[in-house]
Amino acid sequence: MPILEATGLRKVYRGGDGSPIDVLTGADLGVARGEFVAIVGASGAGKSTLLHLLGALDRPTAGSVRLDGQAYADLSATELAAVRNRKLGFVFQFHHLLREFTALENVMLPLLIAGAGEAAARSRAEELLARVGLAGRMTHRPSALSGGEQQRTAVARALATDPVVVLADEPSGNLDYGHSELLHELFASLAREFETALVVVTHNRLLAGRADRVLSLENGRLVPLSSVESMP
Repeated sequence: MPILEATGLRKVYRGGDGSPIDVLTGADLGVARGEFVAIVGASGAGKSTLLHLLGALDRPTAGSVRLDGQAYADLSATELAAVRNRKLGFVFQFHHLLREFTALENVMLPLLIAGAGEAAARSRAEELLARVGLAGRMTHRPSALSGGEQQRTAVARALATDPVVVLADEPSGNLDYGHSELLHELFASLAREFETALVVVTHNRLLAGRADRVLSLENGRLVPLSSVESMP
């Protein structure tokens, strides 16, 4: 049984003239625990919209999303917020770290929000930052970290509450080649090590090539690709 399952997802927006704009027309997706899935597609195809629906950041016009057997549609706004905090991790192109906090404090924050004690949150954050290669940079604020270090901090933060799924939107889109490759290797290894399902939206062939499966979003639906060479 998939840990994350989307069925018949449809998302319709209204244009400036009031006419409907179909972004997703019936997307289906099932992701197993520990599986790394890359989603590719042309700009404007609806990849970020899909990720927002999978992450309970928006509601579909039609269709359903289930996480760990629980349908989002059956949850209240408060319950969905708890799911986002405890069962989902997010990594975006821009790290969204809090500038006034150190790397350690940024990773501790979701744990504290989830109700963990300070000592437990600190221990978990230190463990994760060491795992992503930042043991010696924990007390630095984002302004003192390189772009790659900031993104690795964001990855550690996404894993803080031991989520069942991590969703990433162009996570290496703002990095140079060297830092991108470090991040790509990290994603692939963490999905296996933590048995966390990983869904990554990307234009990067090297990152997509590390995934267990590559799906292309075309005409509002997901279709499997046999090779990254056929990426749009």
